Amino acid sequence: MQIPQNIVPEKRTYTHLRRSNRSMYFVFKSRTALSFMLIFLLLAGLVMLYAFNPEPYAPALSEGFIKWVQFDVPYSALEKALNCDIKSYGTDVQIHWVEVLSYLASKYYGHFKKYKAKDIDALVARLKSGEKIEDITKDMKYYSYYREAYGAILDGFVGEYEIETLAEDGKTKVWKKKYGLKVFSPIAKGYGYSHYDDFGDSRSFGFKRLHLGNDLMGSVGTAMRTVTPTNQNFQ
Repeated sequence: MQIPQNIVPEKRTYTHLRRSNRSMYFVFKSRTALSFMLIFLLLAGLVMLYAFNPEPYAPALSEGFIKWVQFDVPYSALEKALNCDIKSYGTDVQIHWVEVLSYLASKYYGHFKKYKAKDIDALVARLKSGEKIEDITKDMKYYSYYREAYGAILDGFVGEYEIETLAEDGKTKVWKKKYGLKVFSPIAKGYGYSHYDDFGDSRSFGFKRLHLGNDLMGSVGTAMRTVTPTNQNFQ
């Protein structure tokens, strides 16, 4: 087939192709830059949202009883609050460690990565100066929530108790009254057990959550002791 003389095939020179590729590269580069810019703006928006909304870790309050609470209080905060409680025993102002922890949780909206020891020092100073915890926390939205949730477990951990010790003669056994941490192992003295440190591990059955306990595995026949008064009989 002959090509009419007035129709001449386009001759794409190397220069022409190079310019075309440059245009395509420019379009591709522009779209990539735009995508990165959109991602950056999205991330920046999330950061700003967190910065101006300090409640991302706050509990979701609902009517009825508390079904679950996230407990990630660091050991350093637990220890310091506990020591403040014990040292204040018998003084004019009794510091309650559960109230201290509930105050911190309310202040941080449950996000204990913000924990600073000076926050406990400041609270204790205010309490010793005569302020009441009710007045300090009256404007804290979640204090009552954390006080109820933490107190359900920790209220009975600290207080007065009696322990059997030897008298000054080194022979006679007497009961001595003390104040401090009074929880104890549920496994009777003299029985062996294995222990798996799984506190904080993920649990998924029922609903997703963290495991707030440690598993103690005793052999068959191991005597168990309850850590709180109960009328239940275990077979």
